[in-house]
Amino acid sequence: MEKLIKILKRYKIFILLFAINLIILFLYPSIGKKSMELSLKNTFEMLSVIPPIFILLGLLDVWVKRETMVKYMGEGSGFIGIILAFFIGSAAAGPLYAAFPVAGVLLKKGSKLSNVFIMLGAWSTTKIPLLLFEASSMGVKFTLLRLVLDLFGIGIIAYFTERLLAKDERKEIYTKALNQ
Repeated sequence: MEKLIKILKRYKIFILLFAINLIILFLYPSIGKKSMELSLKNTFEMLSVIPPIFILLGLLDVWVKRETMVKYMGEGSGFIGIILAFFIGSAAAGPLYAAFPVAGVLLKKGSKLSNVFIMLGAWSTTKIPLLLFEASSMGVKFTLLRLVLDLFGIGIIAYFTERLLAKDERKEIYTKALNQ
């Protein structure tokens, strides 16, 4: 019984959203049907993205030693860590929700918190395919301007976010990453 309660607590948002979908389906069948279709489509899309990400994360976890990650993306990594974080985020494939397990592994391996923030920011705004599409539709000048502003913006936000977190908050983030 205790295990069931733990599972219910863990998936409470999913259960709540499923219940809301069911209520909508019964009250407004046409809207509910569309809502269920979209929910299923999104679920299948997520299930098609997450397994490859977890396989790559498993390989990263096994192949890259913690000492190597600390050296190149840890506290003393400096500019190299920033560049690597931007590269990982920009070269990555998949939607933003796939970035969070990657961030967890980076934290677990000893990456500096601001470098993880940079990777997340780059993942969401500086993806290479997005830049190519944007350049073809909006023009190279616009794309380069947005990219430069994003690079500086992401770096500044990551730096200040890390600095504004209290030491115990940073420690809690690392602890949660290690316990996952």
